[in-house]
Amino acid sequence: MIRRWSIPLVTVVLAFGVMGLAGTASASTSHSNATHVSPGIAALRGINIGGPLRSHGLLSSGEHGIHGTEVESENWSGYAVTGADGAYTSVSSSWTQPTATCSSGRHGRGGSDTYAAFWVGLDGYSSDSVEQTGTLIECVGSTAYYYGWYEMYPSALVTYSNTVEPGDSFTASVTFSSPDQYTLTLEDATRGWTQTQVIDESGLDRSSAEVITEAPCCTNSGGILPLADFGTVTYNGSEANGASLSSESPTEIIIVSASGQQEDSTSSFSSSGSFSNTWITS
Repeated sequence: MIRRWSIPLVTVVLAFGVMGLAGTASASTSHSNATHVSPGIAALRGINIGGPLRSHGLLSSGEHGIHGTEVESENWSGYAVTGADGAYTSVSSSWTQPTATCSSGRHGRGGSDTYAAFWVGLDGYSSDSVEQTGTLIECVGSTAYYYGWYEMYPSALVTYSNTVEPGDSFTASVTFSSPDQYTLTLEDATRGWTQTQVIDESGLDRSSAEVITEAPCCTNSGGILPLADFGTVTYNGSEANGASLSSESPTEIIIVSASGQQEDSTSSFSSSGSFSNTWITS
């Protein structure tokens, strides 16, 4: 989940909902928050990206291509598994960074800039926190920017200064270890960099694990940002607690607008445990 910010000429302050500080990590492997801002991040002005699932309701079998009775959401699509507090200790998946189709003439949900985030995480389905890491597309007019990032929502988003390009092969994971430690790892195998954050935080539910494509939140008024045309993204090897997500009765999710218009689709799981999200409209 991700947010938008205001960036003065000298001091970079990333306002993330509660006015927390965010930054950019630049080392190949990092265990601390970043101190440098990646070149394209100045385009992220005034927007907060991040937040739990915003449910729009249940879908009947066959509606919008759903494969059962599942959930429509204004910001998430993909799959989530849910349980009691403390049920989930790990989640992971791999994907190829999709290519954005950006157009200065496209206006979705009230704006011309569009966004799409791809991530794995714990929590957020039925809780107020999300522990997550992944990649982001930001279309500013006809120009696409790509980032790696992590976030311990509601704390501020942190982006990485490492290069991200379409076609890069990513693996992401979030792991909890007792008593209160979270390890968030994002690896770009194509470019040979890995970012690892080790963060101590207590009191989080760990009641869900998910692999998600997201229309990020929020504008200053709290609205969901327009979903960038990301084409199709395919998630491979998605696991929670070391077992295939497809074997854990996952909840299928699609993104819809506030009026219920479908904005992307979620495929069923393949025999190998892969699934895809495909953009439809913003």
